[in-house]
Amino acid sequence: MLNQWTGAALAAEEEAVSEADPGPGELHAVCAVLMDGDSGRILYGKNSREIRPMASTTKIMTCILALENLKEDTMITVSACAASQPKVHLGMQEGEQYLLKDLLYSLMLESHNDSAVAIAEAVSGSQEAFSVLMNQKAREIGCTDTCFLTPNGLDLTKEVDGTMKTHSTTAEDLARIMRYCTMESPKKERFREITGTESYQFQAAGRNFSCQNHNAFLHMMEGAFSGKTGFTGEAGYCYVGALERDGKTFIVALLACGWPNNKTYKWSDTRKLMEYGLSTYDYKEIYERPQLSDIPVENGISDDGEPDGSSSVSLAEVKGDGSRWRLLLREGEQVEILREQKTSLTAPVERGQLVGKILYRIDGMTVAFSEIRTAEAVGERDLNWCISKIMENFLINF
Repeated sequence: MLNQWTGAALAAEEEAVSEADPGPGELHAVCAVLMDGDSGRILYGKNSREIRPMASTTKIMTCILALENLKEDTMITVSACAASQPKVHLGMQEGEQYLLKDLLYSLMLESHNDSAVAIAEAVSGSQEAFSVLMNQKAREIGCTDTCFLTPNGLDLTKEVDGTMKTHSTTAEDLARIMRYCTMESPKKERFREITGTESYQFQAAGRNFSCQNHNAFLHMMEGAFSGKTGFTGEAGYCYVGALERDGKTFIVALLACGWPNNKTYKWSDTRKLMEYGLSTYDYKEIYERPQLSDIPVENGISDDGEPDGSSSVSLAEVKGDGSRWRLLLREGEQVEILREQKTSLTAPVERGQLVGKILYRIDGMTVAFSEIRTAEAVGERDLNWCISKIMENFLINF
């Protein structure tokens, strides 16, 4: 039976990641991903689906959910829980009030843990309720191996609904979250603006605060525009960042990229992956116009209008919504084109009736599709039509 393919169905299709490509060579990170920001395709992966803690890279999800659910002029009152968070922290005190806008810069530039909790409580009422929202969003964007337990990324394992769970993700899921934040969210432009800010100052609770962006990669390569660092004892150094250059967008995600005394590993790994993407992948047109031939229609009104004539219907191609007809490919890479189509139809046939599909796939991922539909309607050659045809011929010959 022919399946009907929609944009939503294609987006939900599981991506198969090939890690056979040697890519950029040796990396320090235990887990790494280079993603095409435009299509979401994994261009290179190293242990890309291994589940590990992700430290403060968590905060990209905290930030985007705050932007999507609250106005930036929301005034936030600090709870005892938020004020008690460990360093790195802003140093807020219970009962103080801060604007969400200011705390978002504190969150993303300085990675303050108390700001993360205050934001989470403002959005959902508690860290626990906010983690539910985080996990819902993760599932919506296709992150099946991510478990959020905190808004700040501090190491945590606890029992949830009778099961022990750990705050964790994969390099692939982390890249997908970054892609959502920078490429898909209705608040993507604001997210980019905040995470690309060099420094930010504000006044609150009778004090002056200054935030400096710790994403040094913003100054290491032309086109770098967003990112977030992270470190805990269990996670090691982590990083997720994005770059746009020469019409291409790349996202890098790194987990367990060294521990103390290896703080710079994440920068060298990110540069290596970004340079590999820029030098290896170029946009190529993947569309091929299909040959469409008329197909027979059983018991249909004949093409010449005669009772004993044959019937057929012409076909038309309709390109699928959300399809990408230009794709980043490396030299020699080929897109697989699969076609499935009915060889005949039974009258009556409606105009625009689905009879087939054409899928464009690479690495198990569907990147584009077309539907083959009927270009016209064909009526049924039933008893009433036959009688009317006989009468018509009789009158003509009379």
